[in-house]
Amino acid sequence: MKVNFGFGNHKVSLIKFKIISKTTVLLWMPDPAQRNAKILIDALSPDCIDLEAVTEVRCSRTSLQLQTLKQIYHSTCGTYLEHDIELQASGDHQKILLACVNKPRYEGPEVNREMAAKDAKALYKAGEKKLGTHEKVFVKIFSEKSNAQLIAINTCYHDMYDGSLKKKETSWLFEHALLTMLQCAENHAKYFAKVLYKSMQGLGTNDTTLIRVIVTRTEINMQYIKAEYHKKYNKNLNDAVHSETLGHYRTFLLSLLGPDH
Repeated sequence: MKVNFGFGNHKVSLIKFKIISKTTVLLWMPDPAQRNAKILIDALSPDCIDLEAVTEVRCSRTSLQLQTLKQIYHSTCGTYLEHDIELQASGDHQKILLACVNKPRYEGPEVNREMAAKDAKALYKAGEKKLGTHEKVFVKIFSEKSNAQLIAINTCYHDMYDGSLKKKETSWLFEHALLTMLQCAENHAKYFAKVLYKSMQGLGTNDTTLIRVIVTRTEINMQYIKAEYHKKYNKNLNDAVHSETLGHYRTFLLSLLGPDH
């Protein structure tokens, strides 16, 4: 949900930023696993569905993180994460989210080149080669293969068919899930730098996304994200956040980002 806090009424803006500042602190207080669970709990709430946030968390976390998150979600809400995803998501988007939840993935660095070539061929036949798409093939491969294997599959796809592995003729949320998984496999920091940049473009700032990414990544790879942000957009992330925020909200986010080097 995009929240536009324009500066036409400075007093009103400050009050709203105080509310957002409190939201930021409350998300920061739990440990990382509980933060991820809280994001999903809020994003799957019937009062405020945010399937983009659900997709980001489900498709960018490791298999171990997802299994821990499921346990916290159930102990907190009294319902299973799979049940709430079934209620709020639909179609192929629902299928890829559930597959990520239910199928623990191997996370090692080993790559099977022969299998990567076979999977690249299967994806080509399921997508580019036919009218429409065979989504089951995409769901199976993307939910079961490790990050290293996905990168190998993408490389084989490019070498074999002179194109990038990009899903076509499908729902935006399903495509978003597949691209999130592929981009995070290739470069987590670059992916989140792009998400942060988009959150601060256009009219107003998507504070929900800005908070979510900064709070959840600051202890993991924020310095790498900042480096990728500067490399791609020729601007410091700290400066961008400073220009989009006010008061204690600004101060707290900048403290999480840390100094520029």
